[in-house]
Amino acid sequence: MFRPVRTLITLAMVFVAGVFYERFQHGERCVAAGGEMQSGLCTGAKPETSE
Repeated sequence: MFRPVRTLITLAMVFVAGVFYERFQHGERCVAAGGEMQSGLCTGAKPETSE
């Protein structure tokens, strides 16, 4: 009975870790584009231009 509960807890922890990792990556991309993060949103970033 403990094995299914342990599996669900592990999946939940991995999901939450993935969400935090993606938020961190989004923040780094925002700063690299010249913007800043405010309440989880990137403001002031310059779009990339393809030449």
